[in-house]
Amino acid sequence: MEKLKSLGFKLTPQRLAILKYLKGNKEHPSAETIYKALKRKFPTMSLATIYNTIENLKKKGLIWELTLDPDKKRIDPNPEPHHHFLCEKCHRIFDVLYEISVPLERLEQEGFQITRSQVEFIGLCPHCKKIKK
Repeated sequence: MEKLKSLGFKLTPQRLAILKYLKGNKEHPSAETIYKALKRKFPTMSLATIYNTIENLKKKGLIWELTLDPDKKRIDPNPEPHHHFLCEKCHRIFDVLYEISVPLERLEQEGFQITRSQVEFIGLCPHCKKIKK
């Protein structure tokens, strides 16, 4: 929490609830999912509060906003470099924590500066693959 304060992040009860919900969350929730999970405890919280908090956390590099689900943007509270797998049937997103080597020297030779990369995989998760059989 001190890190957030030092970054100028105002810690309101609603923002603290959002942070608590995201901490360790591996489900990659959407803003709407976060809103539905917290609206009972915070009935006056608006969806705009969720979006504004997400935007602030994203700008400070504390979360990623994932766009691999074509239906909605999702949040990844783990800002450490890693990759993702989207199940095209159940739409769950899984972290891929394996090292994936992609030769990027050519891009760098062409003048590009890479600050972050992510590989996205799309297919069927083990559960949906078993159901399909």
